[in-house]
Amino acid sequence: MKKVIIDVDTGIDDALAIILANQSNELDILGITTCFGNVSVEMATKNTIAVLDMIGSKVPVIPGANQPIFCPMTKQYSTDFHGDNGLANKKLPESTQTPLDMHATQFIKEQIEKYPGEVTLVCLGSLTNLALLTMQDSNLASMFERVIVMGGAVNVPGNHQMYAEANIYADPEAASIVFKSSADILLVGLDVTTKVKLTLDQVERWKNVNSPWADFIHEITTFYVNSYNRFHGQVDYCYLHDPLAVAVVIKPDLVKTQPMYLQVDLEGHHSYGRTIADLRIRSNKEPNVNACTEVNVPQFLELFLTRIV
Repeated sequence: MKKVIIDVDTGIDDALAIILANQSNELDILGITTCFGNVSVEMATKNTIAVLDMIGSKVPVIPGANQPIFCPMTKQYSTDFHGDNGLANKKLPESTQTPLDMHATQFIKEQIEKYPGEVTLVCLGSLTNLALLTMQDSNLASMFERVIVMGGAVNVPGNHQMYAEANIYADPEAASIVFKSSADILLVGLDVTTKVKLTLDQVERWKNVNSPWADFIHEITTFYVNSYNRFHGQVDYCYLHDPLAVAVVIKPDLVKTQPMYLQVDLEGHHSYGRTIADLRIRSNKEPNVNACTEVNVPQFLELFLTRIV
């Protein structure tokens, strides 16, 4: 089993990713850390615990960053796509489980020191928690087996600004710190996540599935698809950004990758938060990430759909 920590800002696709991870025997989930992004860190923590309660999981939850490291928050919470509470405005039962009384960075540090070179960190929100950890001690980033980043857009447009992807835009300075660190980074960006679509027809099939959480994921993903339709016009699908990042840990050969040097635009008025790749053959920049460029969509959807409920 692969030891993982999942860092989330639990909205709808984070919830799907959490369920997928818990349904996968290949993964040993050491803990789930939370940060701001789709919702506040407080709401992300509450949502994560609620999802874990629903599926009968006792994985510990640890709250982390509640704002960007250096700059004021520029990205608003994603209520239009995820609902006011991040989970399609669905009221979930109050939990008896409480988050651990420590900061996410402390938990992550303890785990990578306990299992050096064995822990994969899967970042599904802003990179603030990981950047804070790196700022404490730059050597800590090299103690992960790998860091999976769901974020960035290399050869495709952004999904928050014209050029910027939402998770990077939430805290561009944090992303810049992470990309300059010693971590072995796999970038699962919009170049591949926008190729994996969950259609309304597939969502509707969950209404007839006998599972304790089939109704829940049917309701939240229907809301998600309707949000896409409302904002993108005449579409009957949503992208599975976060579940793909988890799936890549389970089955690495789902994607093809390309090493590249990646940096974040921290100055442009219209391009702030953009991930810029140096792909020159004679570049003097050493690659700092492996970026996913292709994905086996049928294999991913088979894995996702057979495990999620």
